Amino acid sequence: MTIATEHSEQVLILDFGSQVTQLIARRVREAGVYCEILPCTTEPRRIVEFGANAIILSGGPASTYWEKAPRAPEVVFELGVPILGICYGEQTICAQLGGGVEFSDHREFGRAFITIQEDNPLFEGLWARGERHQVWMSHGDRIHAIPPGFRAVATSDGSPYAAIANEERAIYAVQFHPEVHHTPDGARLIANFVRNVAGLKGDWSMAAFREQAVDAIRAQVGKERVLLGLSGGVDSSVAAVLIHEAIGEQLTCVYVDHGMMRMGESEQVESVFRDSYNIPLVSVDASELFLGKLAGITDPEQKRKIIGATFIDVFEAEAKKVGGAAFLGQGTLYPDVIESVSFHGGPSTTIKSHHNVGGLPERMNMKLVEPLRELFKDEVRELGRELGLPEVMVGRHPFPGPGLAIRIPGEITFERLEILRKADAIYIEEMRNAGLYDAIWQAFAVLLPVKTVGVMGDARTYEFVCALRAVTSTDGMTADYFPFDHDFLGRVANRIVNEVKGINRVTYDITSKPPGTIEWE
Repeated sequence: MTIATEHSEQVLILDFGSQVTQLIARRVREAGVYCEILPCTTEPRRIVEFGANAIILSGGPASTYWEKAPRAPEVVFELGVPILGICYGEQTICAQLGGGVEFSDHREFGRAFITIQEDNPLFEGLWARGERHQVWMSHGDRIHAIPPGFRAVATSDGSPYAAIANEERAIYAVQFHPEVHHTPDGARLIANFVRNVAGLKGDWSMAAFREQAVDAIRAQVGKERVLLGLSGGVDSSVAAVLIHEAIGEQLTCVYVDHGMMRMGESEQVESVFRDSYNIPLVSVDASELFLGKLAGITDPEQKRKIIGATFIDVFEAEAKKVGGAAFLGQGTLYPDVIESVSFHGGPSTTIKSHHNVGGLPERMNMKLVEPLRELFKDEVRELGRELGLPEVMVGRHPFPGPGLAIRIPGEITFERLEILRKADAIYIEEMRNAGLYDAIWQAFAVLLPVKTVGVMGDARTYEFVCALRAVTSTDGMTADYFPFDHDFLGRVANRIVNEVKGINRVTYDITSKPPGTIEWE
């Protein structure tokens, strides 16, 4: 049993396997409307029961003329609610309602331009007839015929039907991707669909979610006790404060210090949760245990498995000491839920292995409380601010775990952890001093398994190389390196080399993160 809140208005997104389907949901929620994603293979009964006020069909990698090409369940077109098809979503609308799709010699991938042929409600206040606008395309097929009742409202060099509309049935479709940042007015187009075409008020707010979630937690838990593993990260911290607001002393948090935290993080957890919120907190220093098990291990996957298994053992032992908890609180987010049911799977299972180091064993026999499972990361931050969590905790950069372990290629030792902790702290401090921290999506230092010869003063050194990373992103799906000026990098490098014994070289990584990956790693 998991928490489910009620929503007066909601949009259903059917996923056909696009790597950016989550961005559609982000844009809908930015318009103030709650939405969920389900695979296109969802049973018709479940679609009806969802009670959507509008439906969006996502893109996908298939071709509609394949023998086993995915289709939108017919009930989608029978419900009478507004529909928006995106990329493959447009193509399957045409294929299913009497149009035609074929392979094209003129593929469109990346930046493209459309010309608006007709005014229509989807473009109202946004694009007008005769105008030309940049969009982002990603398709190798073309629609050669549209269904009866539809008309072309935009074209491109490779797509005579770059956008189509059937106002009578409130069905609209576009060949481009309005959900991605590279379509400049795309978010406004999606807002047009949910607010103007579907007529939704857009009154979904974090304050309303907070109130509903508190009621849902109380209804689920009753008078039972909840145990929550607190990592100090944004997700578990917000989940802890929200659950505590709902059930107070019935919640106990367990913080396991595995010895691989950033500088000052353990002290911060103690201060915020025990002192500021007065939340019952069990803090366990298991650093020697973890580092002992990791001694001599260099394979990254093996390190993750050891850390995950050790965490489970420690957490389970502490849970037995606390005793009597029927529920386990977790900071599960909506992207995790989506990935567990997504159509055609995806790259996330492999990519996310670096921070999903293990789940709790079934033998613990605890029911889950997951109050954040409807939220994206940025919404969790908003909820954290709504709950009064300090900005230093809510606004911290994503830092996939387990802690500094994945920032130390090779063997993890106490000495290397201390070196990296100090270098990383200097890097973060200088970003904050320069007013750059909030302009950067994610930044961290990495201790490379390489030593170089250097001369410091009159002495020769043989010490580690430290790499710095910083990326910008609007959605976490793509990222580019942050363009620090040379003065900043020089200042950081100078401090690290002078203040951190064990490092004599600092380098800056300017690698960009390609589309479709889930985390920067």
